[in-house]
Amino acid sequence: MELSFTPATKAQAKARLAFAGPSGSGKTYTSLITGTALGGRIAVIDTERGSASKYADQFTFDTLQMHTYDPRQLVKALAAAGNAGYDVVIVDSLSHFWMGTGGMLEQVDQAAKRSGGGNTFAGWKEARPMERAMVDALLAYPGHVIVTMRTKTEYVIEENDRGKKVPRKIGTKPEQRDGIEYEFDVVGDLDLENTLIVAKSRCKPLAKSVIREPDEEFGQRILAWLTDGADPGMSVSEVARTALDPTTGFDELGQLYKAEEAAGRLGAAVNDENGEPTTLGALLSRLGKARKPA
Repeated sequence: MELSFTPATKAQAKARLAFAGPSGSGKTYTSLITGTALGGRIAVIDTERGSASKYADQFTFDTLQMHTYDPRQLVKALAAAGNAGYDVVIVDSLSHFWMGTGGMLEQVDQAAKRSGGGNTFAGWKEARPMERAMVDALLAYPGHVIVTMRTKTEYVIEENDRGKKVPRKIGTKPEQRDGIEYEFDVVGDLDLENTLIVAKSRCKPLAKSVIREPDEEFGQRILAWLTDGADPGMSVSEVARTALDPTTGFDELGQLYKAEEAAGRLGAAVNDENGEPTTLGALLSRLGKARKPA
């Protein structure tokens, strides 16, 4: 296969944001105010027992309550949201799909038991593709994605303005796998005073920002950065609809596959012709085989 380089261009994109912080730091509220600024219909995948709905008097959004957190269920939820045309999806919180009921850690334990002898290595080998498919579905979602992550809570002893030593609760490491933050364009750490510290940003104007009580302007700055680029062409949903159209032939499906592979969107969660969740790559591949000339 011949390898060739082409000039890089910045295309318009969708937000991939993560807010991490301890309970009470304002992750849900910050996600909703940011999602509203990004614009369009908002869907909240709620693992926090309806906590997002407490803000229904301030923001307009639809919600899906989840009580078990198998990563494959999040893929199905993202496929449903994409099929329904939601412009913004908020996963509140992604931490449950790591350490909650049915989450990654439980999947590894169960796989290890099935392997015999509780082999943790074998457990990770079996469960890791579930997590990869979940992350791929998040990153390839056809709209904006915002996730929240809980952080482990620790206490530090500080001196107050009267010279007294007092404990202060802080958030530390997110309850997710190591390195998850590298998957997102902007990662913000929130403290209990609702101060946002931008820990990682591909959006240069926001790099190393410290923002007290983020408001709509924060989301508007991200939106301005995202829309400053070339038109990206068809959305994931439009590609899936084109593929499912019976008049789309084998050659065109091949071209779609190559284009989506280059765009890194083959892992996007979509629904097939029967309404069942699958990935865009699997759909294009299956339809291509079915429509290949004899």
